[in-house]
Amino acid sequence: MASLPQAHLFSLILLSLTSFSVSQTPLIHPNALVLPLTKHASTLQYVTIISQRTPLVPLNVIVDLGGQFLWVGCGSNYVSSSYRPAQCHSSQCFLAHGPKSCDHCLSRGRPKCNNGTCILFSENVFTSKVSAGDLSEDVLSLQSTDGLNPRSLGHGRIGLPTLLSSALNFTRKFAVCLPPTTTSSGVIFFGDGPYALLPGIDVSKLLIYTPLIKNPRSVATRVYVTEPLPSYEYFIRVKSIQINGKQVPLDSSLLAINKNGIGGTKISTVNPYTLLQTSIYNSFTKLFLQEAMAHNVTRVSPVAPFDVCFSTKNTNGAFSTPAIPVIDLVLQNKKVFWRIFETNSMVLVGDDVACLGFLDGGLNQRTSIVIGGHQLEDNLLQFDLESSRLGFTSSLLLRETSCANFNFTSSL
Repeated sequence: MASLPQAHLFSLILLSLTSFSVSQTPLIHPNALVLPLTKHASTLQYVTIISQRTPLVPLNVIVDLGGQFLWVGCGSNYVSSSYRPAQCHSSQCFLAHGPKSCDHCLSRGRPKCNNGTCILFSENVFTSKVSAGDLSEDVLSLQSTDGLNPRSLGHGRIGLPTLLSSALNFTRKFAVCLPPTTTSSGVIFFGDGPYALLPGIDVSKLLIYTPLIKNPRSVATRVYVTEPLPSYEYFIRVKSIQINGKQVPLDSSLLAINKNGIGGTKISTVNPYTLLQTSIYNSFTKLFLQEAMAHNVTRVSPVAPFDVCFSTKNTNGAFSTPAIPVIDLVLQNKKVFWRIFETNSMVLVGDDVACLGFLDGGLNQRTSIVIGGHQLEDNLLQFDLESSRLGFTSSLLLRETSCANFNFTSSL
């Protein structure tokens, strides 16, 4: 995978494991905090910019929906008067499930070199390599919003969503709206709606809800952790898949999470495209092809990494409405489903070719369905941590708006 220069991982599960404070200025009681999102061209990762440290330094960070915490490189260029290491056996270390051993460094204390600090082991989701680092806290600066326009927010220390919401008096919710191209923008909201997109549409009113499911076992690489830990990722219960209203034949046991954390459906911003366990993928693509070919779509040679591709000649890069099948992820009952239209199912790979943006994840894929970034783009997703539920909209394009339509210009 191509490199993403100076990029760090940004977690939407924990903004860190420390406290959160607000400037003493009396102005701030925002509904939400906001971050802009862009899509990186070569890696297809979603990137935002945060300001961290004292004095503030802007950082490019990769959004990892299933990550445990924010991590950044603490080399010799990390200079901050507000940096504080978390002590070994501290409450922060306990919350982070840190190991019982402590970090020791004989040099003068500085970032990445402190005595008696809590060690964490973090997995790079792109290389699958694990490295050690010190748990610490530092100042973070974000924008606040009333849901309509953002305004300046003072410095704040990274904190758990609970502490952040308590400090700023908003609920433990965040929402993600991913951009579909490298030239458009998206947005992350921390807090409740309204989530207003031009031309004046509160898309929080469009949300459909399904429960978030707990996975009892993390499938991420763990080092020096003896007891099983629950997953930090976001899982939902998909009961079946339909294409043009026809059910995809599959082994329903693959859609449940077993005691070892295997199976089920999770949402990922790191995987560019949806991954399906091999048997699900084979049944899914077979039915999709049958439905597409019934509308005289011309199949062409596959273009890696995709297997199912069609010609878009004489269609201006798009298909007629009935040509590309509609995909439904059926959730808690038949009346609740996540509908995936052409814009999220197909990927343009050339002037005259579009491919089905679902990939074979392998026979032994630990999570049976991984809903990837392309299928999430221009959909608003709200993660309600208090009620343990996911809100989703399906494609906002049908509402004549998009994730690029949030107004980041200040009204102050």
